[in-house]
Amino acid sequence: MQESWPKDIYTEPPGDWNTLANLGPLRPMAGVWLNDIGVDDHPVVDGTAQNAYVERMELQPIDRQTNGPQLFYGLRYHTHIVKPGEVETFHDQVGYWLWEPATGAIIMTLAIPRAQVALAGGTARPDAKEFELKAERGSTTFGICSGPFLDQAFTTKRLTIKVTIHPDGRWSYDEVTELAIQGRDKIFEHRDRATMRKIAEPTPNPLAATAIASAAASRLSPRTST
Repeated sequence: MQESWPKDIYTEPPGDWNTLANLGPLRPMAGVWLNDIGVDDHPVVDGTAQNAYVERMELQPIDRQTNGPQLFYGLRYHTHIVKPGEVETFHDQVGYWLWEPATGAIIMTLAIPRAQVALAGGTARPDAKEFELKAERGSTTFGICSGPFLDQAFTTKRLTIKVTIHPDGRWSYDEVTELAIQGRDKIFEHRDRATMRKIAEPTPNPLAATAIASAAASRLSPRTST
């Protein structure tokens, strides 16, 4: 990750309206996805339990984002998970996947409705087919913040997520959350992994949609002779 910035921290760089064309390694993840049955290993009172899960994930392009000289392209995501044959939510999560072309940084934000948020980061080449992001409790940059109960009873020490892009268009994730659980001596690895298959293409980001509509209108408008 870049640790030094230009003296001018206000001037924004030019960017492209077409987010899908500038997502680097995140481009294959854009769209709407279902998994081929995920596997979840989680703690229970007498050890470890494993559950299968069904996941629907939507990743849609957003307009370019700037922090002064910093330029991001990204995907807004929502993932909803249930157990096979059930309707009650097993897990729900929202956030962003971000790509910074200038530095090769990949960043994922996440928020879940159990009073926990995290910011994970890593780096990759624009054409990378595998990449890894990490967050650690206590970090002021790529960190984890939990509500009082989770922070005491199920302390999240570290989050690691590995993504693999497959030649057939699918992609997989393997996510490990390291927990210090009250009453246990050893760190517990809460693990989730699944392979996603596309069920719908992404919707163009607002700037792109406007540009496409304007171009179409120009082609269709009647010409007048002088």
